[in-house]
Amino acid sequence: MKHLIITIDGPAASGKSSTAQWVAERLGIRHVDSGSLYRAATAARLRAGGEQDASRWIESEVLEAARGIRLRAGTRSFVPLIEGQPVEDEIRGAPVTQRVSAVARMPGVRAWVNEQVRATAAAHAVVVDGRDIGTAVLPDAQVKIFLVADPWERARRRLIQTLGRSPTDSEIAEETDQLVHRDARDAQQSGQARDSVLLDTTYLTQADQVDRIVAIANAVTHRPDGTSNG
Repeated sequence: MKHLIITIDGPAASGKSSTAQWVAERLGIRHVDSGSLYRAATAARLRAGGEQDASRWIESEVLEAARGIRLRAGTRSFVPLIEGQPVEDEIRGAPVTQRVSAVARMPGVRAWVNEQVRATAAAHAVVVDGRDIGTAVLPDAQVKIFLVADPWERARRRLIQTLGRSPTDSEIAEETDQLVHRDARDAQQSGQARDSVLLDTTYLTQADQVDRIVAIANAVTHRPDGTSNG
């Protein structure tokens, strides 16, 4: 599977990243979370100080702050480094989460992220998750998956992950409202590729999701011409 490329797209909290990590592990290849690059760029800009309202950030300043970000190959994934150091906790924190959508809408930042992802996929077999990966970033990927799930279920899963407990209905309702608004903001970056497989995970366990994607990948790589039926 040296040059196998799998893309996993879908709306926020649809389970793209965790599913992609597991699929990559099952297939013995590495995972690339494109969203982590947007988050790293946001964190780098926050470190630079000054204006805190991301809607007023200047694209060139974000790109300047992101200049020192690098992707490092780990055992199972490629992780972003800022000033040579891993920043997983920082990029998943509330300050970054609250601002990353504004950064992701900047054309220059999107071009920079896409360049990093394409360069990595050109050199390695990867599972890449994010937005518009199968349509704009890696349109020639052999396997394309588009994950969807009911907003309530997406909100419930996200809260379990962040809170470490079962959320209340009121907590889920509030998170659902936020997800629906984010879906509307991010709609232009969440298109489904025509040749992708739509996978509704509302009633699927994550193990089921992974099994199905791995089965699709195996079917594609076992064909003589390396193409899918789509």
